[in-house]
Amino acid sequence: MALVKEIMGCSITVKPLSPLKPTNHHNHNHNHNHNQLRVNTRTRVRVVKAAISEDIAKLVKPEKAVTFKVRAVLTVRNKHQEDFKDTLVKKIDAFADQIGRNVVLQLYSNDIDPKTRAPKKSKEAVLKDWKQKSNLKSEKVNYTSDILVDSDFGIPGAITITNKHQKEFYLESITIEGFACGPVYFLCNSWVQSTTDHPDPRIFFSNQPYLPDETPAGLKLLREKELKALRGDGKGVRKLSDRIYDYDVYNDLGNPDRGNDFIRPLLGGQKIPYPRRCRTGRLPSDTDILAESRVEKPFPLYVPRDEQFDESKQNTFSTSRLKAVLHNLLPSMVANISKKHDFKGFSQIEGLYSEGLPLKIGLQDDLLKKLRLPNLVTRLHESSQGGGLLKYDVPKILSKDRFSWLRDDEFARQALAGVNPVNIEKLKVFPPVSQLDPEIYGLQESALKEEHISRYLNGLTVQQAMEQNKLFIIDYHDIYLPFLDLINSLDGRKAYATRTIFYLNPSGTLKPIAIELSLPRALPSSQSKRVVSPPVDATSNWAWQLAKAHVCSNDAGVHQLANHWLRTHATMEPFILSAHRQLSAMHPIYKLLEPHMRYTLEINAIARQNLINADGVIEQCFTPGRYAMEISAAAYKSWHFDLEGLPADLIRRGMAVPDPSQKHGLKLLIDDYPYAADGLLIWEAIQKWVKTYVTRYYPDSSHVCNDRELQAWYTESINVGHEDVRHETWWPTMANPDDLTAILTTVIWLASAQHAALNFGQYPYGGYVPNRPPLMRRLIPDENDPEYTSFIEDPQKYFLSALPSMLQSTKYMAVVDTLSTHSPDEEYIGERQQTDTWTGDAEMVEAFYGFSTEIQRIEKEIERRNRDTGLKNRCGAGVLPYELLAPSSQPGVTCRGVPNSVSI
Repeated sequence: MALVKEIMGCSITVKPLSPLKPTNHHNHNHNHNHNQLRVNTRTRVRVVKAAISEDIAKLVKPEKAVTFKVRAVLTVRNKHQEDFKDTLVKKIDAFADQIGRNVVLQLYSNDIDPKTRAPKKSKEAVLKDWKQKSNLKSEKVNYTSDILVDSDFGIPGAITITNKHQKEFYLESITIEGFACGPVYFLCNSWVQSTTDHPDPRIFFSNQPYLPDETPAGLKLLREKELKALRGDGKGVRKLSDRIYDYDVYNDLGNPDRGNDFIRPLLGGQKIPYPRRCRTGRLPSDTDILAESRVEKPFPLYVPRDEQFDESKQNTFSTSRLKAVLHNLLPSMVANISKKHDFKGFSQIEGLYSEGLPLKIGLQDDLLKKLRLPNLVTRLHESSQGGGLLKYDVPKILSKDRFSWLRDDEFARQALAGVNPVNIEKLKVFPPVSQLDPEIYGLQESALKEEHISRYLNGLTVQQAMEQNKLFIIDYHDIYLPFLDLINSLDGRKAYATRTIFYLNPSGTLKPIAIELSLPRALPSSQSKRVVSPPVDATSNWAWQLAKAHVCSNDAGVHQLANHWLRTHATMEPFILSAHRQLSAMHPIYKLLEPHMRYTLEINAIARQNLINADGVIEQCFTPGRYAMEISAAAYKSWHFDLEGLPADLIRRGMAVPDPSQKHGLKLLIDDYPYAADGLLIWEAIQKWVKTYVTRYYPDSSHVCNDRELQAWYTESINVGHEDVRHETWWPTMANPDDLTAILTTVIWLASAQHAALNFGQYPYGGYVPNRPPLMRRLIPDENDPEYTSFIEDPQKYFLSALPSMLQSTKYMAVVDTLSTHSPDEEYIGERQQTDTWTGDAEMVEAFYGFSTEIQRIEKEIERRNRDTGLKNRCGAGVLPYELLAPSSQPGVTCRGVPNSVSI
């Protein structure tokens, strides 16, 4: 018997894998004979045999299973920087580990024990080398444990970890070696809390994907238990160590306890519909029971523990970098710069990049190190006045042509290839027609007439130009007009609701030919609507430049509040919350979506705390001020998930027409539309990858309809996460593999490429404020206005006084620089952590490599397009290449790169 035990304790042999065979998705019958175990997987049929001959096996009494050892290797990630408390607790844990306060592991088999009718379990085992390796300073440390299992244990499908130490640790992965099936991988990427905080053992599943109905019998209860733990009970205040995903309304943006100026309406509900956000459970404020109490910086908001930023992201960008800007830099600016201080000339703006901004409050030499802003602050030194100089990087818009922002062709080019290329539409009706309720807002007849634009149409009538797809529009009339009375009553804010008409030149470039500026009828001594045309003299030139600046200010607000925040951050959060609540980690669709959900809940929480909150950066720096989030909520009313995919959006805006003969099934009206042309390449690659993946697990409609976790994910995303619009008929059905492919493609597109196109150009284009002012402070005077004289006498001074002040500009520049930055740990589209083991399905690993290869090919094609002199919207003298959808990037502000997820 000793001989038998010795042999059983040795390594186990593996029978070669049989060729790939089609599997019966409803067959769960397993042969539990301990000499031979067949495991039905989608990848291959494995035959597992114990490494003992039949002669030796006869020595073992059949009624008593023999145990043997397998080895677990746990990869734990160390912190890069430890404070005194961390070091002390680590030493205490190392000591306590020797006296039984250790880390305990237990394996669970895929099979049920026929005697107990419970899952087969190994003996409990402990990590045996924690103390010896506790002082290692390497980034990752591998700990080992020997686990005793019975010879008829079968295939391990889950493992539980009990952390009896005082300190949490980050578990990256577990590898089990010693089974005949070969190594078994568990991808964890999770914080394992101490039993002091969370008594229940943590459950991790192997990387083998299973649909709910195919879950091995031994894992079914664990699958349900883990999902129940993640959902929580909807009660109580969440601790930072919790892993509970739940929903709440946006009732945490205001701070009524600070006074009336900080009261903000609740977003979410029938009064003001809005998506739901992650619930924190904080107590209500003292003065308003419906408003959640605030947690102010630098204290963190709750997000589930595994959603918090990785330490490397914290150190380079995330909380450390963003909070450094908000806590240290911005107050310094407030203390040094008068709120009314205007730029004295364009050279003073450019001086922010060459000479720097003086800070005079006795800042120390080490402020640069304190701020951790290597890209924003390129030099900080003592000046002759005893303060310091803060220098900004030169934004990309100035890198090839300092004066390009003044040109009409560049103004128009940015509508196709700038940071907000998603609002331009084909002009379908002229004059444009408002959809606002006339009983509330009065008749909103456009002031645009044919005589305003006919001279720019190369001999065509307006109707002919529209029929030939020559006229386009960016229309912000209806989104801004309902708020203009409120906005224009704010101190230092003046805005119009704008419409801009463009003509398509034969060269494929656009030309702005008219700008309509609208005000509410009630505003005294002002025209309610006026049209500004391209200039014919010096005076009209400055009026035209002011009109373009107001358009850009409108555009900046819609870009930030509707297209960027709402459409890629806020509307995605419910899909992410529901995925964690309803899809098991072993669900194949969860494995597909996982990289596209990384960090989104954390960055959205930071936004609620610092950016979109009352008197936050968005309110301070953008035209709508305190009404910013109400404009975002107004935009939600016209949000349709079924139109968020790129092809559907292009067709909705009239920028493309369906055409089955074309590669992407549609034809662009403007061939040289860089955002759309590059975006369609990425969209098609995502769609092809998702279709391959979905088809692997869902061969027909019944598999989609009968997947209870999948249906629960989509249903809850709509009915709870988007509760206020749950009854809308535009929600796509999810009844077959094509439906599922379309839904998943849209989600992945929004989280990756769409967000990248809208985010990472913010500083490259907005870092020079005259190119893209986030707010305006003066209207355009006409001859009857008292300001007209000062405008005529010094139009440049008037123009600069209409732009944001120096304080507003420098604050805005600091923030958008931060928001445009890639961190070193960024994971780009076509990349995954643990590329070879993210799933146990070898065929899907191989398919993902194919997707990665296609992404690399797309990058080369984008580079080729940027060298094509025939594409004048991305190549030419002083013209910036379009790289916002180029997939890869270096860290920093690069104006390129498509991360997998909304992580900033």
